[in-house]
Amino acid sequence: MPPTRPTATARQRKVSRGGRPPGFDEDRYKKRNTIERAINRLKQHQAVATRYDKRGYVFLGTATAAALVIWLRT
Repeated sequence: MPPTRPTATARQRKVSRGGRPPGFDEDRYKKRNTIERAINRLKQHQAVATRYDKRGYVFLGTATAAALVIWLRT
């Protein structure tokens, strides 16, 4: 479905070429990639991935122990 006339006009006012401006920040992308990789490494530990622990402080201890194992192996 093509955009409505007011939307297209508003986009052209925002950017000289018309259309949406690119919102890519290389530094922010690198940081996000690092965080996502760390979370995926934590999820390789079954207790962290499934979250069997009922209480938050127990889960925090489990996640901390998994992070220590990852840190000591690197």
